Amino acid sequence: MLRAFQSRDFRLLWTGQAISLLGDAAFVVALGWRTFTLTGSARSLGIVLTFQGVGVLSTVLVGGALADRYDRRTLMLVSDAARFAIIGALVVVDATGHLTLGILLGIAFVEGLATGFFTPALGGLIPLVVEEPRLGSANALIGMARQGSYLIGPSVAALLYGFAGATVVFGFNAVSYLVSFGFVYATRPSAPEHAAGEGTLRDIGAGFRYITGVPWLWVTISLFAFVLMFQWAPIQVLTPKLVREHFHLGVGAYGLLFSAIGAGMILGSVVFAQLNLTRRRGLISYLIWIVNSLLVIVFALSPWYAVSVVAAFLRGICIGFGVTVWETMLMQLVPQHMLSRVVSLDWFGSLGLTPFGLLLAGAVSSLAPPGTIIALGAAISICIIAGGLLSKQIRTID
Repeated sequence: MLRAFQSRDFRLLWTGQAISLLGDAAFVVALGWRTFTLTGSARSLGIVLTFQGVGVLSTVLVGGALADRYDRRTLMLVSDAARFAIIGALVVVDATGHLTLGILLGIAFVEGLATGFFTPALGGLIPLVVEEPRLGSANALIGMARQGSYLIGPSVAALLYGFAGATVVFGFNAVSYLVSFGFVYATRPSAPEHAAGEGTLRDIGAGFRYITGVPWLWVTISLFAFVLMFQWAPIQVLTPKLVREHFHLGVGAYGLLFSAIGAGMILGSVVFAQLNLTRRRGLISYLIWIVNSLLVIVFALSPWYAVSVVAAFLRGICIGFGVTVWETMLMQLVPQHMLSRVVSLDWFGSLGLTPFGLLLAGAVSSLAPPGTIIALGAAISICIIAGGLLSKQIRTID
């Protein structure tokens, strides 16, 4: 599992991302609780997350095309610098007491724009800093960094938020981008096989044509657009309300749920790295996502907070395993000169309907208890994922 650490450049990249992801995880908790306390409305949080998601979707396709044509490391550096400046501005506004919902919406949107350039560049850079046989290890380790951030970050956020308020958590996230910038700058990746430059729109079109010719790609991306809309979006919007109104608890309990997911995700990535699956990965990952959705129902409807924490931990195992399977398949089965575009189209397609889901979850938040809405979305997702197993390509892809 640790073989990828033999590469100096991967060690640098991983360290920078581990710190940056820790800041992101703390930021998610602080953003959710700050928005909810600022407005007292779950609908407002849904709108903020929608603006952030629309920002990502606005640039991720362009980011993928540019990352396949130009230097991916440079794109990551520019994105990190921009996000440092954006979140730094949020720190100043919040510290001076001038934060409003409108300002929060603008910052969330611009931060999403910068992230849209970073994500496909990172996905394309990993194979340039580690050899192909070690990609499974690399993805598991990146997954562990991401998931470890969800274990530690929410607890850090809850602690800092409780003692010093949201401003300090926002500042921690801003500094994490600066640290990431330094580590990415120190890397020296190998030269990639660049795509022939035919113009950004044509490059994006070529990516679309590639995906539509690969059934396991377009089927999975299409289905998960609806899964994230019906399942992930309500969880993001309604969990603060669930914690406060259903369990009658505060920001510490809210952060603990994220930490439980993060702990499970670490274990899920470790299990994948040790198994090093090479057969029936499509079938296995779909079954894992069905189990995850069943656990969402338990998480949402349990009358006991402790049971919800356990369900969150088990969900994390499923998510860590499933995401690592998917990312490794992309890096091993997609040609290098198409990889960043496929990563960007994966993000764009999978998240394309999420803004509607976020708005919908906020709009219906007063019509039923938050747990009921979350569980209904998970039940719909089970049906969608099960439908994907009707495809022979999904059941047989290795």
